[in-house]
Amino acid sequence: MVLPGPIYLTEATFEEGLIFLVEQDADLALILEKYGPPPMWLREPGFPTLVKIILEQQVSLASAQAAYDKLLATVSPLTPVGLLELDDTQLKAIGFSRQKAGYVRYLAQTIITGQFDPQTLAQADDMTVRTELIKLKGIGNWTADIYMMMALGRLDIWPKGDLALAIAAQQVKHLPSRPTPDQLEAMSLPWQPWRAIAARLLWHHYLGGRGSEVGGQGNAGRKAEN
Repeated sequence: MVLPGPIYLTEATFEEGLIFLVEQDADLALILEKYGPPPMWLREPGFPTLVKIILEQQVSLASAQAAYDKLLATVSPLTPVGLLELDDTQLKAIGFSRQKAGYVRYLAQTIITGQFDPQTLAQADDMTVRTELIKLKGIGNWTADIYMMMALGRLDIWPKGDLALAIAAQQVKHLPSRPTPDQLEAMSLPWQPWRAIAARLLWHHYLGGRGSEVGGQGNAGRKAEN
């Protein structure tokens, strides 16, 4: 089954994807039976969400959320110009490492200078979106995947570098060891073109049905991006 793209996550496509997945895979059906449908976990597209996902790289979501909350308390609304007004000491106090401070400053500068406009991504195809995102310093495939899934609502994105996804897949599929990213990619092929919904089901399992926000749960073992 091939869907004309780009396609987007809505209540209707979410339900359609869940029906396809539970008919395709008994293990995914068990997640739905045990916990019910996962949250859609959507975020607003744009600069603030990209900053938040950069904060989530290789740390717990709780730590990233705490830093993001401090950022919003310091700069509201969060804009590229407002972020660039913060000095190194302020960014460090908020919770940015020196590396991540460099990433978000670079992102802000590219938007201000017109080199990058996140608003143009909404209608672009998945490959174009990924190409545009990973051109940016500090944004690699994992960050691009999470942004495309959560902010752009793309339905066949599969963040194979996500540690929580690997842990959930190992448990759900009763594997003797945690699957590698390449193994996760191969595992996901029967779930096309609804892999972003399959990922939500697996995250739902990982969270035990609690419905907390995800997007990089348990990334501590993930390699740095760029």
